[in-house]
Amino acid sequence: MRFRLNNQPWPHSRLRMRPASFTRCFSLLHSLPLQQSEASLFVLDKWQQVLCRSDLAAGGGIPESKRAAELSELLGVKILPAQVVQGHSPFRNLLKRYENELIVVTGKGEPAEVMSAYGFKKVLSLEEYASYFDDIDPVAQFKRWTRTTKPFNWPRHSSELAPQIDVYSDRVKAVFVASDPVDWGRDIQVLCDILTSGGLPGKGCEHQPYLYFAADDLEYQAAFSCERLGMGAFRIALESVFNRIHMKPLEYTSFGKPNPFVFQTAGAILRNIQLACQTDDLSGDIDAIHAFRTLYMIGDNPFVDIKGARQAGHPWFSILTRTGVFKERGNHAEFPADLVVNTVEEAVDFILKRESS
Repeated sequence: MRFRLNNQPWPHSRLRMRPASFTRCFSLLHSLPLQQSEASLFVLDKWQQVLCRSDLAAGGGIPESKRAAELSELLGVKILPAQVVQGHSPFRNLLKRYENELIVVTGKGEPAEVMSAYGFKKVLSLEEYASYFDDIDPVAQFKRWTRTTKPFNWPRHSSELAPQIDVYSDRVKAVFVASDPVDWGRDIQVLCDILTSGGLPGKGCEHQPYLYFAADDLEYQAAFSCERLGMGAFRIALESVFNRIHMKPLEYTSFGKPNPFVFQTAGAILRNIQLACQTDDLSGDIDAIHAFRTLYMIGDNPFVDIKGARQAGHPWFSILTRTGVFKERGNHAEFPADLVVNTVEEAVDFILKRESS
C-alpha cells in the first residue's frame, strides 16, 4: 500500500524521500513520555511499524538489520534490528526444527540471506536450487532478464563448518515463501516438483515437505493506480495447480495477517520493548508494565489489517485509512474499523489527542 501525506502520494519506490508530515508524526511520538497504556502498529507498504519510542516494521525480502538501517535513514530515528518485525520474521521460530535441514526459500529481494541470518545452515533460494536441475524450467531460454543466481558456495556463513548440501540426494524438508515471488511460472513449477516428490524432484514419495507463507494478502496497493496481486494470490495459484496434479490437497501454514499470530507477536514485542525502556523506572509491578490499555492498528486493507485486528480483539483498536486498498466514503461493510480517516497523519493526530486527554 501507499500512504498519502498532505495529499501527496508516497510510493515504496521513493523510500529515500522524507515527507515532512510523516517525519513530524514520528518526531512527536518519540518526544512524548512513554505511556505504558498504549502503542501503535501501522502498515506502510506492507511494513508494520510500532510507535512506542521505537519502530516495528513488517515487510519482506531483506534481513531485519538492513530494514532497520533503511528505516533509520528514512525517519531520522535510530531503529535497532530487534525492533523490526517483517512478514517473514516468524520463520526464525522454526530454527530448531530446520536448522540443519535442507530448506528452499523464494521471494523478491534476498530470501536466502534472510533465512541464513536467522541461523538456518542449509538454505538455498529457489533460483539457486532450480539451477542444479537441467530443464526444470522448460521456458527458461525465453526469459530475457539477466540471471543473478549466485553460486551455491557464496559466503553466507562466517563459519567454515556450515553443512554441505547435495541437492541430488538431500531431500528438501521445508519450503518458505518469504516475500512476493518474482517468477511465478518457474516458482509454481519447481515448488510442485519439490512438494509432489517429497522434497527431491523426480523421485517419488508420499510425504509433502512443509510449506510456509510469510503473508496471505490477496491484493495490496503499490505505486500503480489500482491494486496489485499479492502473496495470497500466488498461494491460490500454487494451491490450485498442486491440487490438480496431486492426490492429496496442498498443506501449508500462513503466518501473515489476518492471522491473530501476527498481532500476538506484535504485542509481545511491544511489551519487551516497553519493559526494556522502563527497566530503570520499575516500581516492582512487572505485570503493570506488560498490560496495554490500547494497541492501535492503522492500515488500508479491511480484509487483512482490520479483519486481523478485529479477530485479535482487546486491546486492539483499528483505524482504517483511505490511502490504498480502501477508498470508500463510509466504513467497510464486512470488516468495519473502529475509526476511518483519510490519511495516516489524521490517524496519528487522533491517537495523540486521545492519549493525551
